Amino acid sequence: MQQANHWWTESVKLARLTGPILIAQLTQMLMSVVDTLMAGRVSATDLAAVSVGGSIWVPSTLIIMGLALALAPIISHFDGSGKHHKISNMVQQGLYAALGAGLLCFAVILCAPLILNAMSVEAEFRQITLDYLFYISFGIPALVLYMVLRNFCEGLSHTVPSLVIGILGLIVNIPVNYIFIYGEFGMPALGGAGCGLATAIVLWVMALGMLVYSIFAKRFKKIRVFGQFHAPNWDDIWYVVRIGFPIATSMFFEVSLFAAAALVIAPLGATVVASHQIALNISSLVYMVPLSLSMAVTLRVGFALGAGNPANAMLSHKLATLYGTTFAAINGLIMYLAGAWLAGIYTEDQAVIQLAATLMGLAAIFTISDTFQAIAIGTLRGYKDTKVVMFITFLSYWPFGLTLGILLSLTDWIVPAIGAAGMWIGFISGLSVAAVLLTWRLRVVSRRYDAEQAQLAHR
Repeated sequence: MQQANHWWTESVKLARLTGPILIAQLTQMLMSVVDTLMAGRVSATDLAAVSVGGSIWVPSTLIIMGLALALAPIISHFDGSGKHHKISNMVQQGLYAALGAGLLCFAVILCAPLILNAMSVEAEFRQITLDYLFYISFGIPALVLYMVLRNFCEGLSHTVPSLVIGILGLIVNIPVNYIFIYGEFGMPALGGAGCGLATAIVLWVMALGMLVYSIFAKRFKKIRVFGQFHAPNWDDIWYVVRIGFPIATSMFFEVSLFAAAALVIAPLGATVVASHQIALNISSLVYMVPLSLSMAVTLRVGFALGAGNPANAMLSHKLATLYGTTFAAINGLIMYLAGAWLAGIYTEDQAVIQLAATLMGLAAIFTISDTFQAIAIGTLRGYKDTKVVMFITFLSYWPFGLTLGILLSLTDWIVPAIGAAGMWIGFISGLSVAAVLLTWRLRVVSRRYDAEQAQLAHR
């Protein structure tokens, strides 16, 4: 009975963390959808420019996000151990590290003309893309501030600000996009480039909202996150980088896997590419749940370890895996049975619908593997174990998953070429290998941690 109550209590805590994170993630996705829809109503060139600009912008921001995400387990450890006096310093050190990453992000955007020159795009397309990147670059400092303070709040197991400010950002995004894309209220009509300016403004609104909350919220009064200035401490900054850089690199390996897959199947024709994109879009939407669970379990594991309760850390992992895979199985069944209907929401082309339905049958398996590996990654982050995760994700996604996908899609080396389905089998295989290796790594790390704690107890 006591164990059942313990499971129920931990389940409730996981749900309270996961819900707001999920809504915050969905609002970010919807902002991208709004940009796409509104730019597309101007012209196909504007839509393509926003898409290409986003494909440069998003990867360049991963280093900022990775370093900021490192703060969540660090702060949750402090919270669990009651060392709240150390949090203010670490938040500011994380801010210094993320600002350095912001400079790298800006450097990537400065290189955009060289990237576009290599693509040999037409002049109008090139100019709109560069204008989009120029405007959005003004949002880099805001992104740094927002991500650091979001992970400060979430590290203290307070995820509601992410929800509220995410919704605020979405509400602001729609009218600001409208004003700058179409030139309303005396503003110039910037077309697709206006999405970049709108995004920068939204980032500043979200950053300032998070700043005001972090300073004035009653629950953070004792921490006084900016109540005292902490000069850069290179040991602390390097500590954040040591944890955060592998997180950013792992995220890059995953993002680049799907980008590379799209390039691989592009020669197979518009029908194949469209079907692949539909299946990937629906899978990405479903993935928001295990991703949010992964972020929540990082916080619960970090808190449990800080409190000296490693058994509760692994309970959080088991519950997150149970709930995540149950959700994935139900959604996988829906995708398998209703794939054609779901594809019909996107297009009326029967050839695209039929192929997309086939791919979603594979995506049903893909979501289960993806859930296992995502929650294992989140748990390992709670243990602040990120370096080995980086190597596992690279080997699983690229040399194994992508290579197998290319062989099955385009060659007759293993079986006669099976097109986009081969790439999805590659995804499933790569993510399954990652899930197995990450679970093994978690077993090693948790046992090592338990042994270290037992040694300390006997001293």
